[in-house]
Amino acid sequence: MKKNPFTSKRVEKLVDQLMETYQGDSGINFIDASNLPVRSRILIIIEELFEILFPGHTGNRTVASTNIRFVVGDVLCQVYTDLVEQIERAFAYHCRVSACDDCDCGTKAHNVTVALLQKMPDIRDMLKGDVKAAYEGDPAAISYEEIVISYPYITAIAMHRIAHELYGLEVPLIPRMMSECAHARTGIDIHPGADIGKNFFIDHGTGVVIGETSVIGNNVKIYQGTTLGALSFKRDAQGKIIKGGKRHPTIEDDVTIYAEATILGDITIGRGAVIGGNVWVKESVPAGVTVTTGNPDLLYRKTK
Repeated sequence: MKKNPFTSKRVEKLVDQLMETYQGDSGINFIDASNLPVRSRILIIIEELFEILFPGHTGNRTVASTNIRFVVGDVLCQVYTDLVEQIERAFAYHCRVSACDDCDCGTKAHNVTVALLQKMPDIRDMLKGDVKAAYEGDPAAISYEEIVISYPYITAIAMHRIAHELYGLEVPLIPRMMSECAHARTGIDIHPGADIGKNFFIDHGTGVVIGETSVIGNNVKIYQGTTLGALSFKRDAQGKIIKGGKRHPTIEDDVTIYAEATILGDITIGRGAVIGGNVWVKESVPAGVTVTTGNPDLLYRKTK
């Protein structure tokens, strides 16, 4: 029988070496940081919120016209309890890293949670418009139910509209956790800070990136692979990136952006404009203008 080379002495030495890497560190380890939000709990809360937005959609609860008031009330109470705890953890984390010692994190968490839940009727109204936009904008769409149950875009925009509210309420960590959960599920990457109007539709969706300071108007349609990104980043005297500031595009109402378009910087795409596929836009586009690339030179070669 071979001797185990991973001896207790080697284990102790390796532990000592790892301990050295933890000293004075922050951000990539969470020692004594029990106040951080828990990702698995956030995922559960998202599923519960989806039960409010699309009753019966998750299949986790049997919903009928005779019990829907009870189900919605029960879900609201459960979400309140769970979300207050996670948001309080997020605020407590922020207090710890910012050396704040007079913050009533519990009260703030309560107020923020109530504010979010009170916005749920408005979020539902927005999502109704998003589903309608998908149905009217996609010739392959058979029904509203098909869109809600199967389109990844609906998962992404529903989660974004929740995360965006929390972002506006200045909740640390959790909005980005939600948006990255949507990103992982759908391949659609929307920063929670992005401001998105009514009747928004992303067709197919894979590879779409929408940056933090993007502003999108009403009745906008985007195809897969579109990027609304930053052109460059300002730096301070030490060469470090300066955080904040408007650095992503503004897309006005009734704009259509086709697949693989890249729109960069704090520019404006005017109302009713059409951005063709595979274009690279770094300057503002006037209202009603169509932007396309020239036809490529195609080579046809007969196979043997």
